[in-house]
Amino acid sequence: MTEANGNQSAATHDALENLLQENRQFPPSPEFAAAAVARPGIYEEAAADRPAFWAKQARELLSWERDFETALDWSDPPFAKWFSGGTLNAAYNALDRHVENGLGDRVAIHFEGEPGDTRSYTYAQLTEEVKKAANAFESLGVSKGDRVAVYLPMIPEAVITMLACARIGAVHSVVFGGFSAEALRSRIEDAEAKLVVTADGTFRRGKPSALKPAVDAALAEDGHTVSSVVVVRRNNEPVDWTAGRDKWWDETVGSASAEHTAVAHDAEHPLFILYTSGTTGKPKGILHTTGGYLTQCAYTHRAVFDLKPETDVFWCTADIGWVTGHSYVTYAPLINGATQLMYEGTPDSPHQGRWWELVQKYKVSILYTAPTAIRTMMKWGEDIPARYDLSSLRVLGSVGEPINPEAWMWYRRVIGGDKAPIVDTWWQTETGAHMIAPLPGITATKPGSAQVPVPGIAVDIVDETGAPVPNGHGGYLVIREPWPAMLRGIWGDPQRFKDTYWSRFEGMYFAGDGAKKDDDGDIWLLGRVDDVMNVSGHRLSTTEIESALVSHPAVAEAAVVGAADETTGEAVVAFVILRGSAAEQPQEEITAELREHVGKEIGPIAKPRRILIVPELPKTRSGKIMRRLLKDIAEGREAGDATTLADNTVMTQIANSLKG
Repeated sequence: MTEANGNQSAATHDALENLLQENRQFPPSPEFAAAAVARPGIYEEAAADRPAFWAKQARELLSWERDFETALDWSDPPFAKWFSGGTLNAAYNALDRHVENGLGDRVAIHFEGEPGDTRSYTYAQLTEEVKKAANAFESLGVSKGDRVAVYLPMIPEAVITMLACARIGAVHSVVFGGFSAEALRSRIEDAEAKLVVTADGTFRRGKPSALKPAVDAALAEDGHTVSSVVVVRRNNEPVDWTAGRDKWWDETVGSASAEHTAVAHDAEHPLFILYTSGTTGKPKGILHTTGGYLTQCAYTHRAVFDLKPETDVFWCTADIGWVTGHSYVTYAPLINGATQLMYEGTPDSPHQGRWWELVQKYKVSILYTAPTAIRTMMKWGEDIPARYDLSSLRVLGSVGEPINPEAWMWYRRVIGGDKAPIVDTWWQTETGAHMIAPLPGITATKPGSAQVPVPGIAVDIVDETGAPVPNGHGGYLVIREPWPAMLRGIWGDPQRFKDTYWSRFEGMYFAGDGAKKDDDGDIWLLGRVDDVMNVSGHRLSTTEIESALVSHPAVAEAAVVGAADETTGEAVVAFVILRGSAAEQPQEEITAELREHVGKEIGPIAKPRRILIVPELPKTRSGKIMRRLLKDIAEGREAGDATTLADNTVMTQIANSLKG
């Protein structure tokens, strides 16, 4: 279990205090270690010459039409160039070369729709579909360098579209299907997209959900650059039609030739733009290029998940609208010749055992998902996964936010049968691929810790002045050296790129996350620095207090915010969802018990001033908790803009529960 940190007083001047300690460790089994992809010595090899290490991975994992001359050009920081002089094609690397190597009959994608419809594509079939889509897009006037907006659900056509763009050299800009018409329009305008690929709709919790109307609304006013809209038939809902502009996928792509030669592009040719919300309100178009991005995605997918492409079935549950879906659905698994599962729906439709039913059906061996999904499954109870055969699972992954130790332990015990190693991965839209993660055949994993930088990555934790903090202390997470999958800028705004990521610490990349080193030097993520509370001069992380709350058996989920307080500057306010029978206890009794529990786990300074029992937490469709809205409640304000919530009734539910 966790325990109060005896060194707390020594750390009071840290940028972030190191409060929780975790003493459990799980070394790999001798059998797992003996057969692991990553071998001992890999860290030393990578550290000796990082650019040379990545050059070796680039040549081993990718097929280049023309070999590169230089691994890294860092002559104009912060603008890096990797593998200069080299040329390659992302779609050829993901598809054609596997067919040429005799793997055409291997399944690339098993697709399961929410209603239960299924499709499987072999590498040969997927290659043919991508060639047809590339021809269709070119017939609509799309050429190298043009931007294509992609507004699709989790269906195979999403991957086909992205790879068809990459094949041509067009730049895809995927917009998450849960975003509004206004969000879609702003992204289309910023990227100056020529083509939009969408669907009539999708299915969500058993009901048809529309997508095309948002595209129509986004393009309702003149002034945009879109000349064509290609529409996939998914749920057959009626749609408005603009003659001349709108075309059905099955007619346009279906009638296209299956002969298409992939042309190699420069290693630094733009591959995609992916928008992430900016603090100014204007989304930032994160730009990724080809050679370096594909190298780091392919390497981390293989090493971090211990991938055996011949036998594994990989399932990343992320939507292609997020970077996880780009890197670990569309690109890395296919570049590595793996078989993967794509699922369209939500974890609870048509029932709460849906995910485990799919693991059993497809014999999924590697599962990669988010802590919020794991905590939701915990709330539903372990009797649900117990009904299914999960023995095929051999590696479990976590992504999206720090995972609290109790959720980590539940994931290992209930889903992984107490044997599957867990790889907790830290990375960002901006970093492109994993940056910090255990290697399951080498690392003795710790519940809740991402642990060590990936081989070839130079990560550090620094104080306010940019000096490294010693073990046992917390601070700001920075990257000291360029890495292959790094963003190459913000689309159309190089100054914003410099100001946002490179201005806080001289010569270091900083994107806003806090972290700490434990006594062994392993790294623990503490969430966004914006989510740090200043309580009586102590800089406390919301993540650690949430972890302490969830370690209590009565708590299913918790979110913590700092609320303005005249005496202490900020006071800790916790929003808690209780498990089953705990909800029947008197609230005063359970909240007092939880306050004492936090005091025991962390120390009196971290005890919440108030604990509010709520039925649900406000989350985006990607599963992130919107603490900004909770802070509004904690400080007695009307909650702000909630349009990006997965369920826009949640704020009303919370307000009603607190009235009661």
